[in-house]
Amino acid sequence: MRYATALGLVLICGFAGTVLADDLALPERTLPAPKSDDISPEMQAIIANKPNPNANPLWKTGEEARVSADAGAVAAIGRIPDLLTRLNLTMTAQTMDGVRVHVITPKTLPAENRGRLLMHVHGGCYVLSPGEAGTIEAILMAGVGHYKVISVDYRMPPEAYFPAALDDAVTVYRAIIKVAGAKRVAVFGTSAGGALTLETMLKLKALHLPMPGAIGVGTPMADATKTGDSFYTNEGIDNVLVSRDGFCDAATSVYAHGHDLKDPLISPIYGDMHGFPPAILTTGTRDLLLSNTVRTHRKLRRAGVEADLNVYEGQSHAQYGRGDTIPETREAFGEIAAFFAKHLAK
Repeated sequence: MRYATALGLVLICGFAGTVLADDLALPERTLPAPKSDDISPEMQAIIANKPNPNANPLWKTGEEARVSADAGAVAAIGRIPDLLTRLNLTMTAQTMDGVRVHVITPKTLPAENRGRLLMHVHGGCYVLSPGEAGTIEAILMAGVGHYKVISVDYRMPPEAYFPAALDDAVTVYRAIIKVAGAKRVAVFGTSAGGALTLETMLKLKALHLPMPGAIGVGTPMADATKTGDSFYTNEGIDNVLVSRDGFCDAATSVYAHGHDLKDPLISPIYGDMHGFPPAILTTGTRDLLLSNTVRTHRKLRRAGVEADLNVYEGQSHAQYGRGDTIPETREAFGEIAAFFAKHLAK
């Protein structure tokens, strides 16, 4: 039976559950910047920013992506000296078994963390933040959490393509656990770094290597096939990534270099997460990858893995990591640091 009234449609949808359309058309709407007392003025300003004006370089080749990456790295590298000074850190460039790394060390290391090491895999959609530019998150973690951090400067296009980034992460992890022991190590990263953290766990399982004591998974690119509610609900709302069809999607295709995007070593949501270490996940309500993060959290929980999920009001992609002077950054990294302290052996 068909009902012409809106009430009838509601009743059918609510009770029979058989009349829902595949797609839901929404009216045009204005989305105000959230203004609540629990969002700092610094973060309010970030949330209110206009959409990223550099969100649509749809790179076709690794060479094209690298030109943009090198240009964008200049500003990030310029921030580092002041960050290191304010957070009382040192940073040195090294190699570990042939892989480039940056080692960030607090000048005063708490006794309980002297035997612990964190491995960081940076974000940037697999093609951005080369060299020192990829260390900002590692610096924040070292400074806020008071850990020694080794940041992997993994190979990126056009130097190398999938699975080079993952291979480099595994190589460095092998070297680190020889020094610290797996249960005193945590692995963390955001965006592509969050995906690489998960991909590294899948690879460690396949290689029968010991898992770390904990992982930190920031708004991970866990599904490169653009599957998930927030790819649509937050389209145009996330002022960092902006579009599911924007620069990050193009960058992932460049990195994949023709490989199947549903491979769990590119889209780890499709992998088996049983046996993963305790995980803390972080995202925001306007994040294009909110669903990626939520789906990963549920998959971990369903696999019997201890997993915490922190979702910040109003934030777009990875905005919790914007800077050490922003209260939400210190809060987020403080939460991650405390989670590691709870789970890592001394």
